[in-house]
Amino acid sequence: MRKASSIALLFATLFIFWLLLNNSLAGDVLLIGIVATLLIALLFRGGRSPVSGFRPTPRAVAATFGYLIFFLAELVRSNLHIARVVLSPSLPISPAIVKVRTRLKSPMGRLLLANSITLTPGTLTVEIDGEWLYIHWVNAEATDIDAATAQIVAGFERYLEVMYG
Repeated sequence: MRKASSIALLFATLFIFWLLLNNSLAGDVLLIGIVATLLIALLFRGGRSPVSGFRPTPRAVAATFGYLIFFLAELVRSNLHIARVVLSPSLPISPAIVKVRTRLKSPMGRLLLANSITLTPGTLTVEIDGEWLYIHWVNAEATDIDAATAQIVAGFERYLEVMYG
């Protein structure tokens, strides 16, 4: 029964987006939307969504808002840092692939961590291997695992641990 409700939720979410994107309630649009979103919901019934593994507690909801604020602040800070590097005539970079460790156990928490790192300019998640993430860092300030983990992962992880464990 749980699988059926997750398919229904995915179908409903996709269909709402279909309606919003098409801005029409014409019969053919509705029919195509129903068929397409039902097919997608059935094909991806075992897939993950951002709410997979989310702990719906007041503390986790508060952590979600904290995470969004932290992510936006990191996004701005990183953009300014990369802009400074690019505009500098000497192009002061020291690229490296660093190995960092995450304490997150949830696959969705790890995925969000990896995507958050990748979306932040100057860093790119290359691989996730269990508790290890391999990050390409444009201006590697530390290559030691503990120091790199503290600089790249710790801020995001603080919120994601509360949200996903």
